[in-house]
Amino acid sequence: MTTLTEPTLPTAIPGLQGQVSTHALIIGLRDQLQRPLEFWLHGSPLVGPGYHVTEVKAVTIEAMDCGGKAASWRETVIQLMDGSAQDAQGGFMTTRKFLAIYDRVTSRIPVRDEAEVRFEYGSETLPALQYHVTHLEEQAGRTVVHLRTPGVQCKAGDACGLPVAEAQSEGCAPASGCCTPQAPISLQ
Repeated sequence: MTTLTEPTLPTAIPGLQGQVSTHALIIGLRDQLQRPLEFWLHGSPLVGPGYHVTEVKAVTIEAMDCGGKAASWRETVIQLMDGSAQDAQGGFMTTRKFLAIYDRVTSRIPVRDEAEVRFEYGSETLPALQYHVTHLEEQAGRTVVHLRTPGVQCKAGDACGLPVAEAQSEGCAPASGCCTPQAPISLQ
């Protein structure tokens, strides 16, 4: 369990930087006391009290980038939905309740520990997006999952003839060379 040296200052939980695995998030939450669990985007609350966990998805993605390179990976996507005004009066879901829902799901479907975990959320004013987890934070009386917005990048910068930084800034536009026809590539 992470102890706070000063209750008024937030402390990041170590080991949860960059791409966060499902296992790292769940272990981080299990190490917390039972507290309200909040989801923040770029330092401000994103999801209000009374939210529901509506779905946990174990996703396998098979993709090919614009440079013709095939890849596959797994993600765990946990969908959050705003509750009713009455639900909001009950406050935020606790870490214990969140983990009970997660445990119930994983007893029925295989969720990979190494898969990156993302949270999907949308509202009447925000389109549904799958947010990346940056870190967990203990604050006085609550646990905060910090999120960041997803981004798009050219994954085939070298194959397109662009340095990665330039490929990201150009976004694989048709004039960049990324989207020109390539010779057929065998996936075997």
